Amino acid sequence: MEKNQYSIFESELKVRPDDIDMFNHVHNSKYFDYVLAARYDQMAEFYKMPMESFLNSGFGWVVRTALVDFKRPLILGDIIAIRTGILTINEKGCRVQFEIENKRTGKIASDGWFDYVMIDTTTGKGCKVNEEMIKAYSI
Repeated sequence: MEKNQYSIFESELKVRPDDIDMFNHVHNSKYFDYVLAARYDQMAEFYKMPMESFLNSGFGWVVRTALVDFKRPLILGDIIAIRTGILTINEKGCRVQFEIENKRTGKIASDGWFDYVMIDTTTGKGCKVNEEMIKAYSI
């Protein structure tokens, strides 16, 4: 994975019964949920910008492209560490990299990145990320 010049933050979750698919491991769609849940927590805790106040400012982040590399399955009860961090940010949006580690095995279960674009929540249309926001996320 590319080297990150910004901070990387970690959140922990536990695999729940509703995460499990018919093959008795975590369904691939849940990995998106894990990363989004971690970013939600990290916006408040580390960026001091809870999603609710961010949305109240009239802006929102929308996933444009995502790449997830599934390396090893997760199973019911696994504790996972989700590490995320901004890889790049500019007026067009940002790329957030992530990795999900299975704490039981100490191995990476998946990694990848999400490309986000900024939207104006009143119009639903894309807009530029302003310098103030870039600075706030550049920690």
